[in-house]
Amino acid sequence: MKNLNRENTNLTATPPIKIVQFGEGNFLRAFVDYAIQELNKKADFNAGVAVVQPIDRGLVPMLNEQDGLYTLFMKGIYKGEEVQEKELISTIVNGINPYTEFDQYKALAHEEELSFVISNTTEAGIAYNEADRPDMQPPSSFPAKLTVLLHERYKHFNGDENKGLTIIPCELINYNADTLKDIILKYISDWKLEEGFKNWVLNANSFHNTLVDRIVPGYPKDEIEAYNKELDYKDNLIVTAEKFFLWVIEGDEELKAKLPFDKTDLNVLIVKNMQPYRTRKVRILNGAHTVMVPFSLLYGNETVKETIDNDFTGKFVKETVFEEIIETLELDKKELEDFANEVFDRFRNPFIKHLLSSIALNSVSKFKVRVLPSLLTFQKENNTIPLHLTYAFACLIRFYKGTWNGKTLPVQDDASIVNSFKEAWNLNDYTQTATTVLANSSFWDEDLTKVEGLTEAVAKAFEEIDANGVEKGFNNFKGSFVNS
Repeated sequence: MKNLNRENTNLTATPPIKIVQFGEGNFLRAFVDYAIQELNKKADFNAGVAVVQPIDRGLVPMLNEQDGLYTLFMKGIYKGEEVQEKELISTIVNGINPYTEFDQYKALAHEEELSFVISNTTEAGIAYNEADRPDMQPPSSFPAKLTVLLHERYKHFNGDENKGLTIIPCELINYNADTLKDIILKYISDWKLEEGFKNWVLNANSFHNTLVDRIVPGYPKDEIEAYNKELDYKDNLIVTAEKFFLWVIEGDEELKAKLPFDKTDLNVLIVKNMQPYRTRKVRILNGAHTVMVPFSLLYGNETVKETIDNDFTGKFVKETVFEEIIETLELDKKELEDFANEVFDRFRNPFIKHLLSSIALNSVSKFKVRVLPSLLTFQKENNTIPLHLTYAFACLIRFYKGTWNGKTLPVQDDASIVNSFKEAWNLNDYTQTATTVLANSSFWDEDLTKVEGLTEAVAKAFEEIDANGVEKGFNNFKGSFVNS
């Protein structure tokens, strides 16, 4: 079987680099790079992507071995019809690791046709790190890296306002572009960079808040032989995704002209205000994902579909969404329920094996953004904490203990966070552990021990989970919860 590269696939001609993309993971490759390919095919966009590896370890070496090429498989139920498609994605023309190729990274700022910056560095990626400095090669945080790149472009083109960039972050935090811009401006101030550069950032560049929606299980390692049989080349970067696609970008007519998605079949909405779409999606779809991961892994499931199909775990997640999450949202209830039903159909996609472990990354920051607002709003509106969301919260904290029934759990988070949980569990007292974790405002942006009844309920859930397992533990917890 031949190796996958541009020579073997007759794709030696590459478009100019118009996009710098921070992140080379499954989601960006199955979402953004696919979308750019559609623009190239349908709208003569003629854009190449240069991928920047945001951390010191990543997929850039493997990506470069395949000349940026990989296969995207899209499978699922779409508008009532079964869909199975595959496409060789060829939009990535270069991959750079700034930790080993810093000069090449800075040289991206010199690209004449560079127009866009797109990113997905997880919710934890758009953050300020006071240790970052402009002379680091590179700074650690994504916003600091981008500040360095923008400054290099400003200097190289002598502040030419026509060389500003359209910056479209895809991290799943609210007001992602506004937050990114504020952090960049803070670096400019802290690093004492010139006033002209600050004005160039503000006037020549544009920042666009976004919402992205596509389930991307990623590399199908358990079914790789079946996927390989569909190819006549060796591909180490196969990525799987559902057919569903939604990208909401805040922008105006000028952005619509820059990104002519109206010439494609993709569901890309360029709107003045994306908040209604964002709230619905993050609280229901992403919220359900984040709720189910620790809870369902502790129960013994491995995939999203197993979770939804199982009588106990499926009922738990559905009741969480329909009885607690939806009740906290201000949009039309029928619209929310219709969206939720569509989400559960997507979770049941028979073609995608979406491993719970693959969406366990940074679960604390995800819970804070996706689930905690529903829990706190429910408590505020009903003067009582929600049953399912509280139990799911306890499962999250129990998950971060790291082991369950003698097995190691797939905890993936910053070392300082993992160590904090380890210290809390070493207290060997459920109430003290619950108090310590809930009081940690660096996790939740507030002291959650002040939420009436939450600490006691979480400690009770710990006791039931450890003594009786997730299912019986929940039934006991529910009984004590109702009678409390």
